[in-house]
Amino acid sequence: MSPTAAYPPAPWQMHGQLFLTLFRLRSAIDEDRPAGIYGVAFVTYEAPSPLTYSELLVARPVKEPTSGVSITDIWVDSEASVAGGRELWAIPKGLADFSYDAHRSGPLTAASWSASLGHFPIASARFRDVSRLAPRVPFKGRTVQRGLTEGIGAGMGDKTAVLRGSSRTLPARASWEFDAAGPLGWLRGARQLGSARMADFQMSFG
Repeated sequence: MSPTAAYPPAPWQMHGQLFLTLFRLRSAIDEDRPAGIYGVAFVTYEAPSPLTYSELLVARPVKEPTSGVSITDIWVDSEASVAGGRELWAIPKGLADFSYDAHRSGPLTAASWSASLGHFPIASARFRDVSRLAPRVPFKGRTVQRGLTEGIGAGMGDKTAVLRGSSRTLPARASWEFDAAGPLGWLRGARQLGSARMADFQMSFG
């Protein structure tokens, strides 16, 4: 991957679909992954976003040094997104391969996702929802990231990014599988709490 992959300046004006499930992790994995609540999401960023790509992320709520979410694990299939995410906001993006399929039947959307590192699977998920029928509602938040210590963006310090936008959001039915030998194998024992889809989101990030 080229460390100079071109990416747009902040903020990024993004559009797409987000499929989210909350999990409760009972025991700490390491310093960056304590016990608690985690959100795991597949995302597709679509035109007219300045970059279009797929994403798998894991994030947890934090209160220090300010309230927001900290992204612990994340992969995309865009070199420009990797470079921009790491240099602008210290988001530890890596590259992965994705499969995404969605189809609609009346108000129902059924979607299936998978992410892998070459031939080695990371996670897969299936979602069913009617979120496109929901009214558009606003959202806002913040990412809070420790400075990266290796790879692109290393040594550039801690970063925060503000996100705000709107989407059509309703609860969804979802099932997940995490490969035991993959980088998210630690989520296999986490309890699934609930799921939602943010359909047709529009978001300013950064």
